[in-house]
Amino acid sequence: MVEIIEKTELVYDPEDEYIPAPEPAPEPAKWLDGSYRIGIHTTIAGDIARSLDIAHKLGCNALQIFTTSPRMWPRPGRTRIADADAKRFITRRAELGMGPVAVHANYLINLAATEPVARVRTIQVFRDEIVRAMSIGADFLIVHPGSARDGNMARGAELVADAIRQAARGLKLGGLRVLVENTAGMGNSIGSRFEELAAIIAGVPEIEVGVCVDTAHLFAAGFPIHTEAGLEQTLAHIDQTIGLDRVMVLHVNDSKTAHGSRVDRHDHVGRGKIGAEAMARVLRHTLLSPQRVAGRAFLLETPIDEPGDDRRNVAAVWKLVGVDAQQVPDAEDGFSMLTKAAIKNARAAIGSKTSGKRPKAAAKKSAKASASSSKRRVGAAKRIGAHKRKVRRAKG
Repeated sequence: MVEIIEKTELVYDPEDEYIPAPEPAPEPAKWLDGSYRIGIHTTIAGDIARSLDIAHKLGCNALQIFTTSPRMWPRPGRTRIADADAKRFITRRAELGMGPVAVHANYLINLAATEPVARVRTIQVFRDEIVRAMSIGADFLIVHPGSARDGNMARGAELVADAIRQAARGLKLGGLRVLVENTAGMGNSIGSRFEELAAIIAGVPEIEVGVCVDTAHLFAAGFPIHTEAGLEQTLAHIDQTIGLDRVMVLHVNDSKTAHGSRVDRHDHVGRGKIGAEAMARVLRHTLLSPQRVAGRAFLLETPIDEPGDDRRNVAAVWKLVGVDAQQVPDAEDGFSMLTKAAIKNARAAIGSKTSGKRPKAAAKKSAKASASSSKRRVGAAKRIGAHKRKVRRAKG
């Protein structure tokens, strides 16, 4: 007997379709809550993750670092951060709630370089800076624009923009933002005028480029931020040229040099030519408030002449911003990146170098004195001999 199979028509029911639930949006980072984020440039010597603990002990909730030596040309492509080190940095940062993290690029980079070999090297080295910053989850990569050797600043700004574009080609920057820093205007350095920074930003439309404003550079370049009216004029000018919302980082440095000197020399907060009162006006200005731009950071690059200078400068900034004491992170008493032992070792090293030269100098001086003494003895002997001969002739 033949079995008859009845065919049933399948009917599509949209309710039967499995639609996975969307992944919840990640919570915004703690440092994007509109609170003051204050940090200092921290050493990575020994261990890059240790820089986070150093910043924490100094009373910071943000920091800036180099990811390699800032005054040496690294070999392109050979300065990557080990995966284990990068993971340890990211983990420790989350534990401490530290952020934002800014990386400062190598000082030797000249994004306006025109000589072919120098330009290729600059772009390769800056690309490595981007890759290293991405690997540790940094938020900002700060770079000095460079120098227009021929004095053509407009052309120099175009070259800077082109170099940034080439260095970032093919990279997905994610949360990393490149920031060009204003300069004091020494020589043919680009960036002492905000029109030049605006031209750089306009030349890289595919990348969201921001700005880092250094207070000491502003002052040295001729912007009168040390007066109330001058600060208002300066901020209005910045807003008209690049837009204050692009200012993601302020380098909070006082200046050792006079207004308009065009010389970049940082001083301790409140002890330089800008002064504590003017620095407080900058830090508390509503247009520069972190509530206006969430995640805006105030980072120190002040000198450390004596142990504790770093901790004292951080404390000075927290005092000048005027926030409630409960919002200020605790610093570890007596902690400093510069220790008495480091000073002692440095002085000992200098002394050993000096002492190494002393025996040679002493020997040279002794030989000279000996030769002089020998000449005197010979001269005296000659004079005595001549006198004796004269006496004998007189007697004879």
